[in-house]
Amino acid sequence: GKEMRISHKDSVEICRAINGKRLAYAKKFLQDVADLKVAVPYKRFVTGLSHRRGFTNACSGAYPVKAATHILKLLENSEANAEFKGLDTERLFIKHIQAKRGKIIRGIIPRAMGRATPFNTTTTHIEVWLDER
Repeated sequence: GKEMRISHKDSVEICRAINGKRLAYAKKFLQDVADLKVAVPYKRFVTGLSHRRGFTNACSGAYPVKAATHILKLLENSEANAEFKGLDTERLFIKHIQAKRGKIIRGIIPRAMGRATPFNTTTTHIEVWLDER
């Protein structure tokens, strides 16, 4: 997906959590994250983030609903492309998934006394490779 309006930091943590997993497991995991049933374990962007229950070792986690739903749609689209190419969808796994920073959509908010402050929106590129196992 190109220039998706989702958090880059959340996308990096989700991609790390589902990389190398079977496609069916990854789709169920992302649906559970969107339904606030399972937290995504955070390894890198953990400043001010509390620990969550359900992890074997105490680690931070969060429920990035917007990023999870966007990545879930991307995985479903990738599954349809793989089926069109003749791959067996039951045997698919995520060979590679990566989130990269996209273009910044610049904006401003007018303030008092003739000032203005920036209001920028970050975008994220996500690349997915599926393969049969």
